[in-house]
Amino acid sequence: MKISSLKDLHKFTNKISEIILPGDYLFLFGEIGVGKTTFARQLINVFELKNNIKKSEVPSPTFNILFEYELKDFIIKHYDLYRLKNEEEIKNLELFEIEEKNITLIEWPELIKNKPTNRIDLFFKYTKDMKQRVLDIKLAGRLKKYDFKV
Repeated sequence: MKISSLKDLHKFTNKISEIILPGDYLFLFGEIGVGKTTFARQLINVFELKNNIKKSEVPSPTFNILFEYELKDFIIKHYDLYRLKNEEEIKNLELFEIEEKNITLIEWPELIKNKPTNRIDLFFKYTKDMKQRVLDIKLAGRLKKYDFKV
């Protein structure tokens, strides 16, 4: 799926916001600058808008590792695991605790070995000429039934 423009990414973000629920995970793969945090920002802002909450700035959690966004009925947890070195450091974060009350976005999830069932793996990539961005999507658990043709 092409996501080179903010408009393209926003179409996808709106569509995915209609199907994800508390208890779902979104794993965001891709190199630096390819659009992972921009997607997370758009998704969090879409949920804030739907819940009549003022839009957040949504900075990258690279140094904090986690930012939380409280909505009316659930919390969006936005993690960035870029600085972590091993799976033991991930265990200390308690990523998979109280999952039924959270939608969890995880940038740089490569170190996670035991992946949750209900998740969407999003692979953000540049085209070979570096002029376009594309998104490959892999669905797991209850989310397998959805189609993401935008």
